[in-house]
Amino acid sequence: MAVISVVGANGVQGLAQIRQALAAGHEVRGISRRRSATLNAAFPQIDFRAADLLDEQTLPGAFEGSDYILVNHPVPLRPRRVEILSAIGRSAKALGVKRVVYNTATWIPDKPGEAFSYGDNTAIINALFRTGVPATVFGSVLFMDNLQTNWAKRHIADEDRFHYPHGPSLRANWISLDDVGKVMVHALERPDFEGAWMNLGGPERLSPMQVCEILSEVSGRTIRYDPATPEQFGQMLAAGLGDAVPAERKQIFADYIRDFYVYNNTAPTRPFEVNFEHVQSRLPDIRFETMREWAARQDWSPGSKGTGE
Repeated sequence: MAVISVVGANGVQGLAQIRQALAAGHEVRGISRRRSATLNAAFPQIDFRAADLLDEQTLPGAFEGSDYILVNHPVPLRPRRVEILSAIGRSAKALGVKRVVYNTATWIPDKPGEAFSYGDNTAIINALFRTGVPATVFGSVLFMDNLQTNWAKRHIADEDRFHYPHGPSLRANWISLDDVGKVMVHALERPDFEGAWMNLGGPERLSPMQVCEILSEVSGRTIRYDPATPEQFGQMLAAGLGDAVPAERKQIFADYIRDFYVYNNTAPTRPFEVNFEHVQSRLPDIRFETMREWAARQDWSPGSKGTGE
C-alpha cells in the first residue's frame, strides 16, 4: 500500500482518481486550497492537506510523506501551468516522491506548432521533466463525464437534445474519468512509463449521431442531435463561471472556447481522436468502458442534477 496525494481533489477528475486509488488499496490524501463539501460527502475517510498551487512554499507540507502524486489543476489556472508543474516537480523531487503522474486533460501533439492549449502542453511537459522528478504524463482527449456537467446535462435530461459544439463529421474517442484514474494509478509503478507521455482515449471513435443513439438507448427517450455553435458554447460556459468572475474575463474565456471548437472541428490533426489499438497495447491489463457502459451508470432522468465542472 502506498500513500497517493491527489492534487485537485475537489474536482470531478480528482474525485475519480481518489476512487480508483482507494479501489487499488492505497492510502489517499486530498490536496486542494480547501476541502469541499463534495469531497467530504464522497470520501470523509481520507486525509486532506491544504495547498495553494500558486504558492510553492505551501507544497512541501502538503506532499510530505507521499509516495506518489497525481496532478490535476483548475481550468482557470491553465495559463500558469508551466509555473505550477515546475513547482510541483521541484517539491516532489526534494521530498523523494517516487513518481508524479500528470493529466493534461487535453490532447498532446507530437510536433511543434499546434494551436491553443495543445501546443502549450509540450512546454508544460518539458518543464515537469526538467525538474528531475520521475514523472509520467497522460493527455486525455475528451471526457464522457463532460456530459454530466451542468452545462451539458440539462439539455440532455430536460430537453432531450445533445447540444454540443461537435460538427457532424467530428469523431471523438471519449473516455471516462474513472478509466483515466485507473490508468494513472496503474502507471505509478510501471518503469516503462517513467519519463514518458501518451494520449488517452476510449475504445470507440464516435460521431455526434452515435452519441445520440447511445443516450437515447440508455435514457429510454429519443435524444436528438442539436449542435451548438462554438460561439453559443463559449457563451454558455462563460456564463457558468458565476458572478464572481468579471465580465471581461468571461468574454476572454468565451472567445477562447469559441476558437478552440472552431479549431477542433476543422484541424487536420483531429485532436479528439487517438489510436486506441496503441493505447490498449501499452495498457493490456486495463479494460476501458464504452460510452454505452458509462452512460448506463448515469442518471438521465428529467430534473436530475449535473456536476459543477
